[in-house]
Amino acid sequence: MMSIKKEEFNEMIFTRINDLINEYELIKEGEKIAIALSGGKDSVLTLYALKNYHENCGFDFELVAISVDEGIEGYRQHGIDAAVNNAKLLDIPLIQKSFKDEEGFALDEIYSYFKSACIPCGVFRRNILNKTAYEIGADKIATGHNLDDEIQSFLMSFSRGDTVKFSKFGPELNQIHEKLVPRIKPLWNTPEKEVGMWAILNGIEIHLDECPYSNLSLRAKIKEFLNNTESKHPGTKENVLESFKQILDVENIRTVLNECERCGEPTSAKICKACEIKDIVYENLDEK
Repeated sequence: MMSIKKEEFNEMIFTRINDLINEYELIKEGEKIAIALSGGKDSVLTLYALKNYHENCGFDFELVAISVDEGIEGYRQHGIDAAVNNAKLLDIPLIQKSFKDEEGFALDEIYSYFKSACIPCGVFRRNILNKTAYEIGADKIATGHNLDDEIQSFLMSFSRGDTVKFSKFGPELNQIHEKLVPRIKPLWNTPEKEVGMWAILNGIEIHLDECPYSNLSLRAKIKEFLNNTESKHPGTKENVLESFKQILDVENIRTVLNECERCGEPTSAKICKACEIKDIVYENLDEK
C-alpha cells in the first residue's frame, strides 16, 4: 500500500486551491471574505486553506466565519463545536446564527411539512448566510463546495430541467444584486475524498456525522450513483467536470433579481423562497 506523506499531501491540496484562487481572482486585496463554516470537513478545509492563502498570497484581506445552527437535535451541536474550535485555533472571528433566532423555527420543528427537509434547510441557510454577510459588509462568501458537490448540483439541475441553476456552476458567482453577496468556491476542483484525507492526516477536528435528513434527498441518490461509477471507472468525476467546463456557457445565462415584497431580500420572483417557506409553515401550524 502506498504511504502518504502529510507534508506533501498538504502542499498538493493548498497549491491546487491557491492556484484556483489566483486563476479566477477569487480574492482581491482589501476584501472581506465571509467563510460559511458548518464544522464539516469541507468548510473546515476552506477555513484552513484561506488562512494559508492569506499568509502566502502577498497582499492583505480580512477573514471572518459564519456558522448557522439549523436546529437538528443530536446532530448539529457537534458541528458547531468543531466550527468554534477551529475558528478559535486559527484566530478567525466567528459569527453564530440559528434558524430559531433568525427565522423563528428549528428545522426539527418544520421538516415534516415538506417533501424533503433539504427544501426549508437550504433556503433558510442561504438566506441567513447572505443576510449576515451583507450586514457585516463582506465582499464575498466562501463556501466549501468541492468537486463532487459541484457535479451533483449540476446533475440535479439537469435532471429537473432547471437550466437557470446552470448559472451557479463554476468557482465564482458574480454579484447580480446589491444585496446578494457574491460566492466563491475555493474547493471547486478538489475531490471530496481528498478533503477527508486531509482532515484525517492532520488530525483536524471536524463534524463527521451525516445529516439524518440527507438520505431522503435527490442529492444522496446522485452521490451514490457517482461514487459507484467512480469506483468502477476512476477519473469519471474529473472528466464530468471538464466536460461541463467545455460545453457550458454560463455567460449566456442570467437571472434578473428583484427585492422580495415582504422582507426586501433579493429574489427572482415577487416573494422570496424564505417567505414562501414561512407561509407553508404558518399554514401547517394554524391547522394544528
